[in-house]
Amino acid sequence: MHLLSRRRLLGGAGVTAAALGLHAAGFSSGRAWANPRFDGDPFRLGVASGDPAADGFVLWTRLAPDPLALDGLGGMPAESAQVEWQVAHDESFGRVAAQGAARAVPELAHSVHVEVAGLSPGRDYFYRFRTTGSEAVISPVGRARTAPARRGRSGEVSFAFASCQCWYEGFYTAYRHMAGEDLDFVVHLGDYLYEYGVGATAGVRGMRLDASFQHETYTLTDYRNRHALTRLDADLQAAHQAFCWILTWDDHEVENNWAADVAQLDSDGFPDSDPAAFRQRKAAAFQAYYEHLPLRLPQRPSGSSVRMYRRLPFGNVLDLHVLDSRSYRDDQVCGDGTKPGCDAERSDPARSVLGAEQERWLLDGTARSAARWNVLANQTLIAQVDQDPDPDVLSSGLDMWDGYTTARDRLLRGLYDSGANNPVVLTGDIHRSVVADLKLDFDDPASPVVATEFAGTSISSGQDGAATDQVGRNWLAAGVNPHLKWHNAQRGYTRVTADDRRLRADYRVLPYVTRPGAPVSTAASFVVENDRPGAQPA
Repeated sequence: MHLLSRRRLLGGAGVTAAALGLHAAGFSSGRAWANPRFDGDPFRLGVASGDPAADGFVLWTRLAPDPLALDGLGGMPAESAQVEWQVAHDESFGRVAAQGAARAVPELAHSVHVEVAGLSPGRDYFYRFRTTGSEAVISPVGRARTAPARRGRSGEVSFAFASCQCWYEGFYTAYRHMAGEDLDFVVHLGDYLYEYGVGATAGVRGMRLDASFQHETYTLTDYRNRHALTRLDADLQAAHQAFCWILTWDDHEVENNWAADVAQLDSDGFPDSDPAAFRQRKAAAFQAYYEHLPLRLPQRPSGSSVRMYRRLPFGNVLDLHVLDSRSYRDDQVCGDGTKPGCDAERSDPARSVLGAEQERWLLDGTARSAARWNVLANQTLIAQVDQDPDPDVLSSGLDMWDGYTTARDRLLRGLYDSGANNPVVLTGDIHRSVVADLKLDFDDPASPVVATEFAGTSISSGQDGAATDQVGRNWLAAGVNPHLKWHNAQRGYTRVTADDRRLRADYRVLPYVTRPGAPVSTAASFVVENDRPGAQPA
């Protein structure tokens, strides 16, 4: 294995303030591991980058030579370890742009988050990590692209978005195809992890795992090992190595359909219906989420509190508004699920999906944005969807924005009244692809279209899909949901390109995920023209 000399690794370019001791602050961790020696490759969970800015990004890795160790520590001792990092203009690291060292501490499962700044906008960089000591090991090489500068001539921004990657229900072949695309970044809309037990044979993966993987996740050790199991997938690692990722969570990173401090009431016997107990569970889930993903310091949790919503600019082309629709929402009405009725409860003006502070932040930010496109990274479907083909019955999904109709009205009215530039919503959660016009009044055909919603399917959740299914037929039945433009129930991801004139969404789908090696194709493409809300077939 090619190893860099310590002099070469640490010489040259300086270290930004954000990169120095990012995890050392607040962690004593006792003594450092003087001469690390690993029983296996410490970089088995790969490398990643995230949250690109015009001058940098965050780099991630976790030292874990035994990623599924039953104590959740990844085969590492209770000592901190020094990890050196390097960013270069070229893949052979002949032209180093930035480098330094970070401390991997046991309190954060020996994860490393380095915030690199001082780079040039709109260009590719390569990065890697290196352990110290006489038996130093170099990580795989990752590639990351900085965001374009806000000023200057606008170009094209290209990205993919994905969600819902239940590990035991399907292979991550979609990520292998995604890694081969030419993208600026990837947006993950949630359900990176599933809290359920993986089953006796790990579902379609055909593996036998320790009994600790057979029950729902509750403790920090549970969540750490479930994340590690997910991150061992080679296709997922390839997509992380290829692009910066921008992530937010939905429900399964903690528990199905959680809402603020309210747990799902039908959990399997764990006393998390008590808000204090559920906050402990959230704290464990949030910490493990941070430990395994390329998130910046503001997204590091403090117990069960963390601010995940944030805004990332990409030149003059788009502002990406990343939402958290779980941490501040009111509990689902009428016992959750999909059902008719509950009109008074659903329309209660006191109810919210985003919470008052995040809602103001979003509407103020979209109103002030000078970018051509305001793109919302959202979790659950905003569009009204009557899920019963009987025209006399309105059946609503109460975990979606249909369960919070006044909150939806406030959002769409706020975007419309402020004249926000070209709002486009990216949505995950539903394991199917949907294109929808978002209208001020979904029941009035003449009502203005405010925005376009592109809902993307799952990577693997739900196992093999189909181009159409009964749910899709119900949703697209004549006269039931006229604002829905298209539906598909296959697995995959969505590729988006945007410039001054238009935004285009290509739905990339796979015929199967229950076995590896599926090809990818484009099921449909839609465009939104500048200043013309609503999607049209490309």
